[in-house]
Amino acid sequence: MPELRKDPVLGRWVIISTERAKRPKDFRVEPEKKSVTPGKCPFCPGNEKATPPEIFAIRPQDTRPNTPGWTLRIIPNKFPALRIEGEIDRRGEGLYDRMNGIGTHEVIIETPDHSKDLADLADPDFYNVVYTYRKRIIELKEDKRLKYVMVFKNFGAAAGASLEHSHSQLIAMPVIPKRVIEEMDGAKRYYEYRERCIFCDIVMQETRERRRLIDENNTFIAISPFASRFPFETWILPRSHKSNFEDTTDEELKDLCAILKGCLRRLKKALNIPPYNYIIHTTPITLKGIEFYHYHLEIIPALTHVAGFEWGTGFYINPTPPEESAAYLKNIL
Repeated sequence: MPELRKDPVLGRWVIISTERAKRPKDFRVEPEKKSVTPGKCPFCPGNEKATPPEIFAIRPQDTRPNTPGWTLRIIPNKFPALRIEGEIDRRGEGLYDRMNGIGTHEVIIETPDHSKDLADLADPDFYNVVYTYRKRIIELKEDKRLKYVMVFKNFGAAAGASLEHSHSQLIAMPVIPKRVIEEMDGAKRYYEYRERCIFCDIVMQETRERRRLIDENNTFIAISPFASRFPFETWILPRSHKSNFEDTTDEELKDLCAILKGCLRRLKKALNIPPYNYIIHTTPITLKGIEFYHYHLEIIPALTHVAGFEWGTGFYINPTPPEESAAYLKNIL
């Protein structure tokens, strides 16, 4: 029989549809083949002039900016959602509000190797990617026009990646996204009622029950959330309370890299290189040390489609119970 589950943070309902039940093996996909040769890819070494000038790169000291030799490179998005130049100039137009599109839209080119995905990178190179996320957030916090920095990755055309060379993105914006406000408001309501962080309670319950636990190490756990919206949805949470991703220490960052890389490898092996998105959910850069909010990373494989029912109701239909997803991913490696 179908089951409705309520997300304890947002209060959003999810339908676990046993009538449409799909086993994990039913989601194995035909992997997307790379169709662009390195000679024509703007993200490949030797093609640096095809991109805007780099903001930051990890490269030997004897190489010049915007030349080959780098192992990681950050560039402005060629078609940015927001631009760094100018002032916000917020103004009204009757009952409507508008402001200039101030912010930054950056691309983190994760590897010079066109054939490699993020999950394939050696541990030091993987660490450099996540280290760079933290570095850029810390730097962008100095810009008083900005309020939120979102780091995300689209992998595969079905997940919104327009270029196949492995990369992730960062968008800093002058407003706090509504989705972030809703999540923080839900966490705050729980804290005001119970005087505890809801994410800390989730970590405690999931490590105790272990039914939805996928992986763990000294600093982080990975789970299939109780009210998963999508098959194989995965959350990575710090064991101890930390509201801001950029406050993660170097040692904690190593553990985060280990568990994130492990989760991506599990998905790759279980589902045959599926398209996915991941997003770092963190506190706005204007706030620090929030007692009721706990940063985390969400990985969402692009295996199902959001359609009319979901748009009309805000409900999601998930054909695979998270307990099954968790058990399958836990044992796949």
